[in-house]
Amino acid sequence: MADLGRQIAALPMRWKSDGTFQVLMVTSRDTGRWVMPKGWTMDGKKPWDAAEIEALEEAGALGYIATEVIGTYTYKKKLSNGSLLKCRVDVYPMVVDRLLRNWKERHERKRRWFNPKSAAKRVNEPKLAKLLKSLAKKPAQQPLLREFLKAS
Repeated sequence: MADLGRQIAALPMRWKSDGTFQVLMVTSRDTGRWVMPKGWTMDGKKPWDAAEIEALEEAGALGYIATEVIGTYTYKKKLSNGSLLKCRVDVYPMVVDRLLRNWKERHERKRRWFNPKSAAKRVNEPKLAKLLKSLAKKPAQQPLLREFLKAS
């Protein structure tokens, strides 16, 4: 087994009509803590396409996903055999167009919109919290996010 697992995540986001910026988080199936939709890379899929699939399956989110990573973080994933695997997660920003009422994992997870600062307080991974906090300041001024927003 590899010493480092590689995963991808979508960071679903939206701007409300009043200009408020929010990120969509879901609960993990095993611990119930708040996380972003994420999973393993998928054979035959670009990493951002896999992240988009995870956002649909785990959060019922449809929208526009970037092809460039906005940030990365690591965490230790508990495997089915009880061992821990350090995983590196590449995060792709996604502007949500709409949320489905029915989606694949709707009975296994909760989903909720948070402002980035509140989301940062709820995650366990320090680098992910730092990424979320950076978006709380001025999300549209993040260089990658600004370019992505122009294109979507």
